[in-house]
Amino acid sequence: MRTCIQAENRSVLNRSNLRKLREEGRLPGVVFGKHMAATMIHISTREFQQWIKTGGSGVMELSIEGQGKVPVLLEGVQRHPVTKDYMHADFLHVRLDEIVRTKITIEFTGTPAGVKLGGIMQMQGTFIDVEGLPDRLPSSIAADISGMAIGDSFLVENLPIPPDVTVISPAEELLVTIVTPRLEQVENEAG
Repeated sequence: MRTCIQAENRSVLNRSNLRKLREEGRLPGVVFGKHMAATMIHISTREFQQWIKTGGSGVMELSIEGQGKVPVLLEGVQRHPVTKDYMHADFLHVRLDEIVRTKITIEFTGTPAGVKLGGIMQMQGTFIDVEGLPDRLPSSIAADISGMAIGDSFLVENLPIPPDVTVISPAEELLVTIVTPRLEQVENEAG
């Protein structure tokens, strides 16, 4: 069963009115897509946070006054740079029988063997671009990187991709590397 959050229509608001809306526990957002005009909304911040904690991606429904239940994907979210509070959410209206292009988060699991030996893990990317039917898109893709040694790289082509998902990101796109620490530079500065 899909998550359904009640959404209320809103008009264009200035900064102080948006702040007041957020103080009331509401998250401003917009729903857009090729089958509907952009609609400004606000939803319960608490319900949105609960949905994010349970995976926060995949298809959900917004119950919008005058439009009924609208299937959407979370397309983007803005957070406050200091407090990390949610400031705004963008939702893409989708049709369940139509292929969509979106981003899927990569969740890296395990501690690379190379890091345990003193290597440094460098993250290059945490999401990939994909296409698929909205109901078939996973909320995230888990990638075990515990076997990576110093000098190893993890590419998009190394990800375990579900069969109904088409990857748009280049196969050779770098996601994670394990590099040797630069000890020579520290020694030169000390001497």
